[in-house]
Amino acid sequence: MTLELGLDTFGDVTLGADGKMLAQGRVLRNVVEQAVLADQTGIFFIGLGEHHRDDFAISAPEVVLAAIAARTSKIRLGSAVTVLSSDDPIRVFQRFSTLNALSNGRAEVILGRGSFTESFPLFGFDLNDYELLFEEKLGLFTQLIREPKITWSGQTRPPLSAQRVFPTLAAGGLKTWIGVGGSPESVVRAVSHDLPMMLAIIGGDPRRFKPHTDLYHRACAQLGHTPHPLGVHSPGHVADTDEIAREQLWPHYKKLHDRIGAERGWSPTTRAQFEAEAAHGSLYVGSPETVAKKIAATARDLGLGRFDMKYSSGPMPHDQLMRSVELYGTKVIPMVHDLLA
Repeated sequence: MTLELGLDTFGDVTLGADGKMLAQGRVLRNVVEQAVLADQTGIFFIGLGEHHRDDFAISAPEVVLAAIAARTSKIRLGSAVTVLSSDDPIRVFQRFSTLNALSNGRAEVILGRGSFTESFPLFGFDLNDYELLFEEKLGLFTQLIREPKITWSGQTRPPLSAQRVFPTLAAGGLKTWIGVGGSPESVVRAVSHDLPMMLAIIGGDPRRFKPHTDLYHRACAQLGHTPHPLGVHSPGHVADTDEIAREQLWPHYKKLHDRIGAERGWSPTTRAQFEAEAAHGSLYVGSPETVAKKIAATARDLGLGRFDMKYSSGPMPHDQLMRSVELYGTKVIPMVHDLLA
């Protein structure tokens, strides 16, 4: 099986040429341009993450993905992730089945609970129901992608009886992943719903997730399910040399991590921590050769079918992001395939 290589972005609000932060509308248009370049350079997938805060511009991934679909022909289009817990499963299905129709079967959805919680109060959900909301809504969503008529009941919405939902999916269906942050319970949940698993590995040695991939395969065997290809989402940045890549990424990486860290009670990020992540952790930063070798090693160690690099990181300017996308598609992907051949 050939490793699929994709890109993810949250639409991080970026610096303009004048050194000032761009408006979110400009950032969204830039994301479309980045995705068009990704399609032109042969990248397999582009994923847009859902957030509801001022440092990320994408709150409605499907709308942006539809704009991308109209300007691309091959690249697969998905979320990274869709926060199902604070949304309506039927509306999520309808938006992605519509995207799937418009893109001629190129849509995917990665469903998760999200590592940010802004959507819960925004849409009127109680964080005390965090687990119940995701479990019930995931159960309903898996019915929607597999059955022509839905009969369902639960605690989080009114029941459904032999309900059809439109637009219906074409024969190829809708590829649906479960985003997993690292808990064994989430791994087992993916297997119980017979869905592929996308591991969000944003720090530390990626090999520490080997027990999770092993658990996935054990659980599949126990439940009699055929294992799906597994995926990983991790941050990175590609430039012409290792030095340029690290110097470009560092100030924006620090700004992003320090802001989130301040909200969560973490200490400020140091350059030593950044360098350690680049050398031994889950930060794929450097020249095409460096990034390709690291991706190939992670794919071998964890037995992956997909690797998605989050190429946006804090306020890094659009031109540097475009160069990273270009190098990823034209240099990194062929090198990874050669290394794994």
